[in-house]
Amino acid sequence: MKHLKRKFSQLENSRLQKKIKTNSADDLVKKAFSLHVEGKLIDAAKIYFDALKDNPHHFDALHLLGCVAADNHDYKEAFTYFLKAIEVNPAEAVVYSNFGMALHQSGKPEEAVNFFKKALELNPNLADAIYNLAGSYQEIGQTILAVEEYKKYLTGNPKSFQGFNNLGNAYQKLGEFQEAINCYNKAIELKNTFPEPFNNRGNLYYLLQHYPLALQDLDKAIEIKADYAEAYNNRGNVHEKMGKFNDALADFQRAIDLKDSYAEPYHNRANLFVNVGQHELALPNYRRALDLKPTYEYVEGTAFYTQLHICDWSNFEPQLAQFLTRAALGQKVAPPFHAIALLDSGILQKQIAQTWIADKHPSSLSSFLPPLQSPVRGPKIRLAYFSADFHNHATMFLMAKLFECHDRSQFELFAFSFGPDSSDVMRQRAVAAFDHFLDVRGQSDLEIAALSRKLQIDIAVDLKGFTQHARTSIFAYRAAPIQVNYLGYPGTMGAPYIDYIVADRVLVPPGNEHFYSEKVIYMPHSYQVNDDERPIANTVYTREQLGLPDTAFVFCCFNNNYKILPTTLDSWLRILGAVSGSVLWLLADNPTAVKNLQQAVRDRGGDPSRLIFAQRMPLAEHLARHRQADLFLDTLPCNAHTTASDALWAGLPLLTWAGEAFAGRVSASLLSAMNLPELITHSQAEYEQRAIEIAHDPNQLTQLKAKVAQMRHISPLFKTQQYAHDLEAAYQEMIKSV
Repeated sequence: MKHLKRKFSQLENSRLQKKIKTNSADDLVKKAFSLHVEGKLIDAAKIYFDALKDNPHHFDALHLLGCVAADNHDYKEAFTYFLKAIEVNPAEAVVYSNFGMALHQSGKPEEAVNFFKKALELNPNLADAIYNLAGSYQEIGQTILAVEEYKKYLTGNPKSFQGFNNLGNAYQKLGEFQEAINCYNKAIELKNTFPEPFNNRGNLYYLLQHYPLALQDLDKAIEIKADYAEAYNNRGNVHEKMGKFNDALADFQRAIDLKDSYAEPYHNRANLFVNVGQHELALPNYRRALDLKPTYEYVEGTAFYTQLHICDWSNFEPQLAQFLTRAALGQKVAPPFHAIALLDSGILQKQIAQTWIADKHPSSLSSFLPPLQSPVRGPKIRLAYFSADFHNHATMFLMAKLFECHDRSQFELFAFSFGPDSSDVMRQRAVAAFDHFLDVRGQSDLEIAALSRKLQIDIAVDLKGFTQHARTSIFAYRAAPIQVNYLGYPGTMGAPYIDYIVADRVLVPPGNEHFYSEKVIYMPHSYQVNDDERPIANTVYTREQLGLPDTAFVFCCFNNNYKILPTTLDSWLRILGAVSGSVLWLLADNPTAVKNLQQAVRDRGGDPSRLIFAQRMPLAEHLARHRQADLFLDTLPCNAHTTASDALWAGLPLLTWAGEAFAGRVSASLLSAMNLPELITHSQAEYEQRAIEIAHDPNQLTQLKAKVAQMRHISPLFKTQQYAHDLEAAYQEMIKSV
């Protein structure tokens, strides 16, 4: 926000000069005011106090003492003087405006809005009140109102480069990227030595993945202002996306060196470490960011989630209790995807999703495009899938054949791809499967939504939800009359503009619909699609090759390590303790997680040698090695998802403990579709008892494996063509409802 002291001081001086008669108090105020303008605040304050001795109700002295106190960050004293000034003269707009500024600076932008509004009631043309009202609106997330006020301000101040810069920031927040660029261009045109619009435009180019343009602007910002910590931080983000990790680390470090109290480069450096799989280095950076900025939104949950990736459970229970409390209060504690690993509560997951949506992707964005007209029905339903994952990715491994199976006599198929343009097998398969494959990486969310409307898409299916590289604002702008949350994210979006979620009656039992903001579309079997042609390698591994004992009972869990919580490990150790000689075969996500899991076993009095860790390998080979396990043990609150399908497709029985929320009921959904209810448990004790029972009964295990092998060939879970028909029927029902 704009610094008001000098501007308002000039206004105040002009008002004082117009006085015909003066008295000693007026003379003192004028003298103090000259010092005030020069920045000699202590000297000015002394003389203002002297003026009040002559006249305790002198409006100007009270008002300007409030300004001095605000400039010294003594907001309590500032408020006192502003209130006294208002008592003396409640019709003076400038004091309300300065009061608003002090409130904003003290961290109370919501209250500041009311004072700026009062100032404008008294003087609708008070430019700085308009400007700062816009800033307060922006601060509290009322970005559309901020845009209106900035435009109003610029009408009367068309040469304000700061105004155009801030309007650009507001447009960027709304996803109006071209408008933002236009504003930054105008700010630079008005003053090309002003570094902020170069920094902001560079950051926008970064968001749009125009990395060379981003670097050019950020370099220019740093050239103008060599100590510009924010520009170094933003340039670090660009270097990271370009794969220049050392340059990125150098930029983040430079930002920290310039401004050690600056939390953002610590946070972004942590993100870099996460993206390269070095979670143990990320964690102290997240914690430092929180130390510097305790109110840093969503970082608490992100740091907690990062701990899970390395199975660091220190202080776990108190952290979880605090997390649950803050989530229930609607605070910005974590991104929704991080929350599903920590809690099995449908209502809290919905609360977290709604908080995120209101903050990051509000439904008000739809006002930037005209209202959707009733669709013009063609001979085919125009069905569009939106994703960043049209390449070798878990989502494509499940969905590839579905795209190929869609009935082209009934549906015209569109892909909106905003992920990498890879040349791998799955990318080639996806491009061939669609009638129209649109690479929209370089377009803004608003542009993509507008393109979808132009193409008259009937049903827009979001395959990302809240997972990595999601573009949720596309749907906030309303890309189609019908918008669907499907497969990518295991839970509700909490968004009023997402109309449906694809589920089944095991995943979302009747009566649990209130956990979802969407209308639940029930598939007749499982919600999850599978490619029934996924290859399993012919490789026949021996247990010795895989590091497994020849005769032991082998429990396994190939879920990502972040899904393993302390309660899960406690269950596993009780199971191992009851089954002599048994081992637990886990995925080795990272060396730190392996060490921490081994130490956690020691801390519980167990033998860490009974944990055996598998390295990652190509999917077909990974499926083949499942044959050497006996029973897959699931996790809660976040089940195996694609990993569960992998196990069942490979013929391995999977034992689950069904929870309450979507992510904790996926395995139960898959097992029900395969007619394997005997592998679904409903409590921790039952889960442990059932695992021990199966391990102690070789005949039962043999029967289970035989049944899984049989159902693999006949169950609807692995009938892609049948699934496509069922999903198309759901889409047709959605169309009928419009």
